[in-house]
Amino acid sequence: MSSGSLSKVAVIGSGISGAVCASILAAGGVSVTVFETGRGAGGRMSQRRETTEDGRVLFFDHGAPYFSVSDMEVMGVVRSWEARGLVSEWQVPFGSFDQSTGKFVDFEKEGTTKKYVGVPGMNSMCKALCSDPGVEAKYGITVGKVDWLCDRNSWSLISVDGQDLGQFDGVVASDKNVVSARFTGVTGRPPPLDITSSPDLAILSQDIPIRACFALMLAFSEPLSWIPLKGVSFKNSQVLSWAYCDSSKPGRSHASSNCECWVLHSTAEYAQAVIARTGLKKLSSDALSKVAEELLCEFQATGINIPRPFFMKAHRWGSAFPAIAIGGDEKCLWDKNKRLAICGDFCASPNVEGAVLSGIRAASKILEKSSNL
Repeated sequence: MSSGSLSKVAVIGSGISGAVCASILAAGGVSVTVFETGRGAGGRMSQRRETTEDGRVLFFDHGAPYFSVSDMEVMGVVRSWEARGLVSEWQVPFGSFDQSTGKFVDFEKEGTTKKYVGVPGMNSMCKALCSDPGVEAKYGITVGKVDWLCDRNSWSLISVDGQDLGQFDGVVASDKNVVSARFTGVTGRPPPLDITSSPDLAILSQDIPIRACFALMLAFSEPLSWIPLKGVSFKNSQVLSWAYCDSSKPGRSHASSNCECWVLHSTAEYAQAVIARTGLKKLSSDALSKVAEELLCEFQATGINIPRPFFMKAHRWGSAFPAIAIGGDEKCLWDKNKRLAICGDFCASPNVEGAVLSGIRAASKILEKSSNL
C-alpha cells in the first residue's frame, strides 16, 4: 500500500449509497472501482426500459419513485445534483385513496414536502456519479469472495465465476447481500464477506428484517384523467400500497407521447405471502403474470374507469427495503483496522435520503483513515 493514503478502494454495489461514496472518494484523490451485478448503475433507483410487441419503447422508475430530504448534509449533495441537472422537483398532486369508502382523501397541501426525482430517470444520479473522474465502474460482475489478506494488509476480490478482480487497500460494501444469508438463498453459495472476525461488524450477523415488494409497470393508451392525483397511497387495501404516474415526472420527454405510464407497489404483506409460497428463487413468468393480474385487479377495484393497459409487467423486489436501521449515530459500519465500511439505507434510514447519508459517512471514514496514515 502506498504510504500516506489509501490509493485503491473497491465499492461493491452501484445503488445510490455506493455511487455517492465512490464519487466522494474519487474527489478525495482515491482510485475507486465499483463492482455491480446489474447491467447499469442504480440498484433500487434503476430505471426499467421495456419494448412492447409493436416496438414502442417505455421507461419506468420501478423502484424508488421519488425522494425527499430533511438532513442538511444530504441537502448539500442534492443541490449539487440540481446544479448538474440530475434531479428536479416533482410538483404534482398527491393524496390517498380509501379502498373501504371508494373515495380520494387526504389531498396534500401545496408545498408540504419537496419530492425530488432523477432526470431523465431515477438512476440518473447513480449513473453520473459512477462516471465521475477517478471512478471506474464494472457492470455485470457479481463479487463472490471478499478476502482479507493479513500478510499483505489488503483485500482480495474474486467474482462468482472465479475471476480475480484485484487487490484493494479498502472496501466499501453498499449491498447488504455481501454479508447476508439471502445471498446463499439466491445463489446457493456462502455470502462473499465473512464478518465473524470483525467485532465492529458483529451487528451484521443478525438478519436484517426486510420488506419485500412487487412493482407493476403499466402503460395505457390514454391518460387516466379520472384519477385526480399523480401519486396515490392506498388505505385499507391488503394488496396495493402506492400508485404513481411516471409520465408526470419532469424530464420524461423521452417517454412515448401517446401513452401514460404508471407504477404500482404492492403491500409488504401481499409480497410476503407470495414469497412464502414461491421462495426467493427467480419467479416463473406465470407466477409474475398472476401477481400482475392481482395488482391490476385491485387498482381497477377503485371503481374508477381504469381500462386494460396495453403493456403490463410485474417485478419482484425480494429483499430491497430494510425494516430497521443498524448503523447507529455513525450511519454506517466501520472496521478501521481492515479499512472496511458497510453502508446503505439499512444503516441510516430505509429510504433514499438514508442511503445517501450512509454513503457520505462511509466515504468520510475512509478519507479520515487515509489522511491519518
